[in-house]
Amino acid sequence: MKILCAFSIDGSLSRMLTRLILPLLFGLAGVAILLSLGVWQMQRLSWKEAILDDINARISAAPVELPDTVDPVQDKYLPVKASGTITDEEIHVLVSQKQIGAGYRIISVMELGQGRRILLDRGFVKVDQKNADRPIGAANVEGNLHWPDETHSSIPEPDLKAEIWFARDVEAMAAHLKAEPIYLVARSTSLQNDPVAPLPVDTAGIPNDHLQYAITWFSLALIWLIMTLTFLWRGRSAQKGS
Repeated sequence: MKILCAFSIDGSLSRMLTRLILPLLFGLAGVAILLSLGVWQMQRLSWKEAILDDINARISAAPVELPDTVDPVQDKYLPVKASGTITDEEIHVLVSQKQIGAGYRIISVMELGQGRRILLDRGFVKVDQKNADRPIGAANVEGNLHWPDETHSSIPEPDLKAEIWFARDVEAMAAHLKAEPIYLVARSTSLQNDPVAPLPVDTAGIPNDHLQYAITWFSLALIWLIMTLTFLWRGRSAQKGS
């Protein structure tokens, strides 16, 4: 009798383990995958932070004279200084500023001499200042070269009749103003009583959501583990009850 009971208990235990082993393996595999995704996002975070640190270092470096030739890849964020004449030729790019509201980026032509003309992003004005008088003429400018990538299929074409652009497209703006596709974002100018507020280049617009992604994956791994343990506990209790 004792032998039969032992066999019965061993058989029940074997069946219980057989029924629980697959959910256990499935649960552990899910946890491992989710944890690996979280670790990968942490690695991506370190990579992105290193890139942002490098960009910030480039942005804040001492300015150099504007090169005769520039490369949109190698010279992006390059701090430069330039002297020339700011003309009254402008493009108005619709933007919005936090705690201020809608307004325009004022993109002017800056003539550097010998027929050279570049684009100068002077900064921000409120909507009602779009057509207001602004100081022009000889100026010294310090800022950073930039080639913003803001154009995509959902951005409308510029309204040339209303003189409103909806994105910064360096090639298109340069063609419209008959200038070189060189885009200098002003950090400061020597113009006096200029109501245009500079919007210097920074890294605020570069997305870095890897920490949030990592937290999400680690949270899902914890939830998956709890669900797995709960399922195994209930399965074990059901086996005991039967």
